[in-house]
Amino acid sequence: NIGDFTNGKPIEALFNEELGAVIQVRHDDVAAVMLKLANFGLDDQAHICGRLTDDDRISISNGHQILFSRSRDKLQAIWTETSYKMQRLRDNPKCADQEFASIIEENPGLRPHLGFDPAEEVVAPTLLKQQRPKVAILREQGVNGHIEMAAAFDRAGFTSVDVHMTDILSGADTLGEYAGLVACGGFSYGDVLGAGGGWAKTILHNRDARETFEAFFKRDDIFALGVCNGCQMLSQLKQLIPGTEHWPAFQRNISEQFEARYSMVEILPSPSIFLQGMQGSHLPIAVAHGEGRAVFHENAAESVEKAGLISMRFLDQHGHATERYPENPNGSPHGITGLTTADGRFTIMMPHPERLFRTVQHSWHPDEWGENGPWLRMFQNARKWVSENA
Repeated sequence: NIGDFTNGKPIEALFNEELGAVIQVRHDDVAAVMLKLANFGLDDQAHICGRLTDDDRISISNGHQILFSRSRDKLQAIWTETSYKMQRLRDNPKCADQEFASIIEENPGLRPHLGFDPAEEVVAPTLLKQQRPKVAILREQGVNGHIEMAAAFDRAGFTSVDVHMTDILSGADTLGEYAGLVACGGFSYGDVLGAGGGWAKTILHNRDARETFEAFFKRDDIFALGVCNGCQMLSQLKQLIPGTEHWPAFQRNISEQFEARYSMVEILPSPSIFLQGMQGSHLPIAVAHGEGRAVFHENAAESVEKAGLISMRFLDQHGHATERYPENPNGSPHGITGLTTADGRFTIMMPHPERLFRTVQHSWHPDEWGENGPWLRMFQNARKWVSENA
């Protein structure tokens, strides 16, 4: 309501070009903010001009007179139309149409559902203090997600060790001392040879590196995780990793663009050691990839799903598995974005759980979530597995 500062001239007040700013504060903080502004001599220039409503409309009034009122979705569609038309020319027009149409559709927003308590102690604190098994945080030229990954495993009770591919190629590191290996996200070799292609080939076409990784993967006391670029890379090492014949290739997003989003996924029942006890949960997660579309041979997606080896899939705003853009940012069939092996020791996924292992890392989260974000459970599960299989 602009009635308190228009001086009876709403058009002049709304369409002037004087320097100004609009700030949003909690209702309980309004008095404190106004006092702070007054302390700086801005009380004559500070006005309460609006409040949040739950009717999804934007209304402007002058006293008791409604000057303008329209639904948020209609206004957003008008505002977005020019960008939408440009998007249709630049990107996949079908994706552009789907995203534009979603503006005026019913959208209940993010609705996380947890099937577990993130505050639960998965591993006894005394054990965490006594033992900190080593996990290799593997990276290559262009990889940029290793710091967050190391921090997530560290918080879960591991000793995170920075392992660069040059350490393995030179023979300085043979992977023999690690309980697990994690291939991190980023853009190895700038994705010049396709998603994770260059990274995989430095292993497959180097005899010593190939033998090092093959020996590691054949051990029955280790785990491996691939995220984003690491997911793409591990998927191309199927000939070295037991039980991964069903893993797909990862190709360019159907939108034809790099996608950085805050998406919803469902954790499916699977043997993955990382996701035990999380089944049925609907969680927000960070997405950042240009080549994340899972491509299976013929009807392999259905058979892999029936075998229970799909560990994660994208959801729409109503909690259903989806292939629709942008809820599914890459166009993978059935929303598939994470897979595992029959023994659960090897898991790959395109989204980034390591970016959200603390609640404060979420751009939005339910108020009742504590310090540990739900995704920390994934790393804690790996620590629990190691303690039970030592």
